[in-house]
Amino acid sequence: MGIPMDSIHAPTVASGPTSGPSPRNEANRDDVPLMKLIQEKDRVEEELKALGGVLDSHGVNMNTSLTTFDGYPRDDIDVAQIRTTRARVIHLRNDYKDLMARIERGLHAHHASVAEAEKQRLNARGSSTNDDDDSMTSDLVETPFAKVNTVVSGSPAEQAGLKASDEIRRFGNITWMNHEKLSKIAETVQRNEGRMIRVKVSRRATEGHPAEELVLQLTPRSGWGGRGLLGCHLLPL
Repeated sequence: MGIPMDSIHAPTVASGPTSGPSPRNEANRDDVPLMKLIQEKDRVEEELKALGGVLDSHGVNMNTSLTTFDGYPRDDIDVAQIRTTRARVIHLRNDYKDLMARIERGLHAHHASVAEAEKQRLNARGSSTNDDDDSMTSDLVETPFAKVNTVVSGSPAEQAGLKASDEIRRFGNITWMNHEKLSKIAETVQRNEGRMIRVKVSRRATEGHPAEELVLQLTPRSGWGGRGLLGCHLLPL
């Protein structure tokens, strides 16, 4: 059957990319603009999704045993590929955590620089402070990240006022920075059945109606006569 492998679950490949330059090399610099970090975050999310698909194709996850009951490598799966994939996932998860911390720091720095510039402008003009800096930061954080595709009649989503083509800017505490391909919205909905969630949306102008920025109160619930807790379908932007 072969030689038992006691450490078969441990990655034995380098944590980083194994060939060619990576976009992450640029993202590692301290002077990378905030939008570059955001683009790198999106790239890492896409790669993690693809690697998850590799593991799924083998019917395993990050914790599935790769040995038989008596300690030998399983012969029904590609053990080498799985170990390499797992190592890459671990590496990218660390990258992702670092990127999110740097993006958060970048947002704070942006807020501080805008506030300081506004303070200097007001001092020069002898004016009183206003909230322009806060609105600029809010606009950046609350960039639309999902679009309402359909809304079922009589559903909690319709009762809250959601309409098809609305763009989601904030769903409870979820923004474009942390929605993780909308998976965090699903988690928030499940955790808040029967409880109100504040949802910020942008509604585009239509004939006879101007564009609007709305804050809706959405309460997920079952038993409304249709599938799911919301009765709407969201698509990532």
